[in-house]
Amino acid sequence: MSLDAVGSEQKNKAAPQPRSVRVVLLALMIAMLLAMLDNMIIGTAMPTIVGELGGLEHLSWVVTAYTLATAASTPIWGKVGDMYGRKKIFLLSIVIFLIGSALSGMAQDMGQLIGFRAVQGLGAGGLMVGVMAIIGDLIPPRERGKYQGMMAGVMALAMIGGPLVGGTITDHLGWRWSFYINLPLGAVALAMIVTVLHLPVVERTGNKVDYLGAALLTVGITSIVLVTTWGGTEYAWTSALIMELIAIGVVTLVSFVYVQTKAPEPILPLHIFRNRNFTLMQVIGFLTGFVMFGAVLFLPLYQQSVQGASATNSGLLLLPLLLSMMVVSLFAGRVTTNTGKYKIFPIAGGALMVTGLFLLAQMDTGTSRLTSGVYMAVLGAGMGFLMQITMLVAQNSAEPKDMGVASSSTTLFRTLGSSFGVAIMGALFTGKVEEEMAARGGDAVTAQSAQLDAASLAKLPEAAREAYQIAVSSGTHVAFLLAGSVAVIGFVAAFFVKEVPLRGAGPEKAGTAGKDAAPSGAKDGNGKDGNGNDGKKIAQSA
Repeated sequence: MSLDAVGSEQKNKAAPQPRSVRVVLLALMIAMLLAMLDNMIIGTAMPTIVGELGGLEHLSWVVTAYTLATAASTPIWGKVGDMYGRKKIFLLSIVIFLIGSALSGMAQDMGQLIGFRAVQGLGAGGLMVGVMAIIGDLIPPRERGKYQGMMAGVMALAMIGGPLVGGTITDHLGWRWSFYINLPLGAVALAMIVTVLHLPVVERTGNKVDYLGAALLTVGITSIVLVTTWGGTEYAWTSALIMELIAIGVVTLVSFVYVQTKAPEPILPLHIFRNRNFTLMQVIGFLTGFVMFGAVLFLPLYQQSVQGASATNSGLLLLPLLLSMMVVSLFAGRVTTNTGKYKIFPIAGGALMVTGLFLLAQMDTGTSRLTSGVYMAVLGAGMGFLMQITMLVAQNSAEPKDMGVASSSTTLFRTLGSSFGVAIMGALFTGKVEEEMAARGGDAVTAQSAQLDAASLAKLPEAAREAYQIAVSSGTHVAFLLAGSVAVIGFVAAFFVKEVPLRGAGPEKAGTAGKDAAPSGAKDGNGKDGNGNDGKKIAQSA
């Protein structure tokens, strides 16, 4: 069976996927791993990089440049893939990512490294969107859950293994191989995609890319990310620069919305937000990103500062959370494939996420690692129910011609949520730590109180160390209390999700899913798919 038959009518039970589909999915997982693993590896290698290249004052830009380019390019990659063909655009994103990786490995100073990291991030934006959109093209909605669950597993693997791989590569091969390691993996993914992936030919509309909308959206997203990255750290929240960035972001995004109503081929078609399920998934995805990346940031800090854990294997500190997330995501995907039902998962995920966050907010200086691990597992289970279901429902709520836009929007909202989560939780955490340290007579270390690691902490006098541990516990408490309060919104939103049947691999027929469902990719008795396209036109994309 070839890939051309993937969209054919399915039986009551999911049929085994053709070998070629499995090969493509392996290539997609490699591409996803490249995008997810990169920042995790680089974080471990950064001290060595600074030691050789210098430029400590620009250190944060090595990560910020990558994040900015990824976030700003995400919606553009999705739309361009819809317009000009998913395969060629995805291949282009891989090539750009690999070029950025090679150049980053050859950087001779910090300025070059920052610029090349931006190129790398530009490609990464296409990788993330391309993977999810191609899965949406190849796999019927009913079967899609289990494969997107695998992607959640890849994310967990990257978070666990990234710091370990980065440390090993840096110690034995040098920091430049932290970038060069992407090249052979990317080459394998490229070869597999070129030779095996077949997708429907895209009919050209004659419309050009909405360049004005793309420019406005890029400026708006860049402003938001810079505000959340710099606010309260590099610059005070009330500083002139932060206020200017906020103003620029608001003006450009409002202008972007107006332009989208006039553009013949908008970057982000506003009509997709008329679908209730799609809009709810963007809200839930934003809140999930807010919670997840805030937790990933503050949990290791708490464990190192309060529980005395070593920072060497920092990825292992999150093992209970990430393993729970991976197992539950795979379970939810399988159940969705077997039953076609999914509404229970956002509700259960929201409930577990709220519970886990409020449990984590109760941690203090006497909380054991076992207890905190159980709390993390509860939170991870909640995120496991939500991570891929949001993408699945969003894709099922959009028409096939908007598959890239649906995938990129969901990815973008999750990314923006993570930026806001890290910024707001970080501001509360830092403020509380400094307040507690000042109240307990720790003025000598207040200025650096939010950045002390386990080694620095051990050098403090006992009284100062105990004061700092209490302060970190208090900071963690308010940060997770905020996150739990925010997660309640997602829990409530989940109750408004409409259970629209997922077509494919089930007894329902195309066209019976209701007006909110996207047309099925399955062919009807006349050999046409859910859009009325002739199955004979399915061919390998250029």
